[in-house]
Amino acid sequence: MVINPEIFKAYDIRGIYQEDFDEEMAYKLGLAYCQMRKKELSNQESVTVVVAMDMRNSSESLQNKLIEGLRDGGLNVIDIGLAATPTFYFAVANYGYDGGILVSASHNPKEYNGFKIVRDKASPVSGKTGMMDLRDLVIADNFAKSEKRGNLEIKKNVLESQVEHDLKFVNLDKIKSMKIVIDPANSMGALYFDALFKKAPGEIVRMYWDLDGTFPNHEADPLKFENMADLQKKVIEEEADLGIATDGDGDRIFFVDNKGEIVEPGIVRAFLAKIFLEENPGAKIAYDIRPGKITPDVILENGGVPILTPVGHSLIKEQAIKEGAVFAAESSGHMFINMKEKGCYEVPMIIALKLLEAISESGKSFSEYVAPYRKYFHSGEINSVVESVQGKIEEIKKIYQNGEQNDLDGVTVTYNDWWFNIRGSNTEPKIRLNLEARNKDLMEEKTKEVLAVIRGK
Repeated sequence: MVINPEIFKAYDIRGIYQEDFDEEMAYKLGLAYCQMRKKELSNQESVTVVVAMDMRNSSESLQNKLIEGLRDGGLNVIDIGLAATPTFYFAVANYGYDGGILVSASHNPKEYNGFKIVRDKASPVSGKTGMMDLRDLVIADNFAKSEKRGNLEIKKNVLESQVEHDLKFVNLDKIKSMKIVIDPANSMGALYFDALFKKAPGEIVRMYWDLDGTFPNHEADPLKFENMADLQKKVIEEEADLGIATDGDGDRIFFVDNKGEIVEPGIVRAFLAKIFLEENPGAKIAYDIRPGKITPDVILENGGVPILTPVGHSLIKEQAIKEGAVFAAESSGHMFINMKEKGCYEVPMIIALKLLEAISESGKSFSEYVAPYRKYFHSGEINSVVESVQGKIEEIKKIYQNGEQNDLDGVTVTYNDWWFNIRGSNTEPKIRLNLEARNKDLMEEKTKEVLAVIRGK
């Protein structure tokens, strides 16, 4: 079939299976990745990479063809099977492999699939660091197979090793046993939470636990608040201490407090910044440009150095590595630790453990613990279809020219009592608005106002 070149995104490859791409494309991607990495590692006699997959119905057949392509191109393959994205990253970085490819479409609906691609140390291949080169190689379809076919090794117990690694970041004796409701949305987070809570204290109430690539209960995207509603209800019903949700590939993590209220990722990011600064005085903390003002407030209050980044997990990781930030987080739920020689990638188990340790030591309920951080009021991310993304951004810049403006990603406009960011989608003709204010009425008023400009009403 004809491959749709638009599936090659800024951060990964993602499209509709059997419409935008198929198994043959997965095979070609394997060959293209071989060509790229062998050229980059020309001084090495052999190159070994990790392959893994999520639970989507199409993932196994795509993974099989991907492995064929990698081996035919001359790379040795370590197959770790079903794995959440953080486990895949851990395998690449912790064992010192030369890169890897994960078959997954993250939180996208069931008809989608795709690929996440990394180099050594799980460093991302992004739109600016090779993704479009891979696209061009795949579309050109001009490959020579290697004279020596790569080996295949099945590697087990990676998740167990990851749990042991992550547990070292906390003192388990300080974590009290809490009742925790967890909703992985029938996707990959269920695997690592099962493994984690065999070792960590806590009574787990499981929701939507069975792996199911059709997502029978709700979308695996906790950033859409409607997908958190069942978890919120269950936390109240169970009188639980907190709730946890993860997305389709398990690299984003979200929390609900004991009152069933969503704890905004910007707030989670803020109190984690404080925790990491207590452990690393004066350190750099990276965060994306979308509103979540509590984060830089807390970084500065605790003697840290705030590092502002564009939106996108690949971009924030690259910036964190470049700047030497010890912790980085996006307001979309991606949260990273920079372990330097062992990589910089999402670590949801460590994030959950750090949170449990902090709540336990505070002697407070989760809602009491986060109360001081709930200083601002956030609109949530609101999408609008527009004819011209850049044209609309320019219009906004002109209308709000009396505000302080930052062009790092889309445009961020800041006034004393309210501020917002608008940016284009990487995949659709949409504008994404995130707005924050010092009080709820002003947030609602200004959200309506800016949306009216965006939507031409």
